[in-house]
Amino acid sequence: MEQKNPIQVADRLFHTLELLVDNGSMGLMEISQRLGINKSTVHRVLNSLIYMGYAKQNEADGKYEPTFKVVDMANKIMSKVDVVQIVRPYLRRLMEATGETVHFVERDGLDAVYIDKVESLNNGIQMVSRIGSRVPLYCSGVGKAMVAQMNEWEAKEIWEGSRIARLTPYTITDYRAFKKELDGIRQRGYALDNEENETGVRCIACSLKDQMGRARYAFSISAPVSRMDDRRVMELAGYVLEAGRQMSLALHS
Repeated sequence: MEQKNPIQVADRLFHTLELLVDNGSMGLMEISQRLGINKSTVHRVLNSLIYMGYAKQNEADGKYEPTFKVVDMANKIMSKVDVVQIVRPYLRRLMEATGETVHFVERDGLDAVYIDKVESLNNGIQMVSRIGSRVPLYCSGVGKAMVAQMNEWEAKEIWEGSRIARLTPYTITDYRAFKKELDGIRQRGYALDNEENETGVRCIACSLKDQMGRARYAFSISAPVSRMDDRRVMELAGYVLEAGRQMSLALHS
């Protein structure tokens, strides 16, 4: 049974705010159509968001857009995430050693959420990932790295709870193949996203446990397949494993 927000006005406020954050500048009619709510109600919701400082109306075209108050809140939350402060120096060193973009994620249910990113300075290709975005555990390098550290019933629970879809021609959609993949990760010590989540991009990932011994975090280096052939994977894997060892010691010291 689908759960509903017990406070309808809060539901409309946050859905409207999320829509603006995802899409940027939008007109009243477009917002009304996307949310399936009449214009007068949407207008009241927008005025409330403007009053609270979360949205503004562009005087030139009358469209609505989110303010930087949302960013400020996110930054305040992230500043209190101690793990990011601990691992960031290691992430930066990994980026400098490999010349590739480095991501750091935290598990949230069936997904991995990007909570830090160090963009490579040595190339003109930027990853589309952004802090706060999500990737499914079953088809991402960081996700598979964490699942590989779980017991069999937890791994199966994640698989069965996930909405399995072939995101690319390389996405694993068979559970037996997924189990075999996890076995390989345990043997190697790192996971490989072989264009499973995004065509044209490969990632090498390693899991990190929290203070309770749970596979809660992971990090990865990502690059276009043109720079990440099998030989390059073997070379970079050594850097990833060493960075994982150092970060694990730092998190548990």
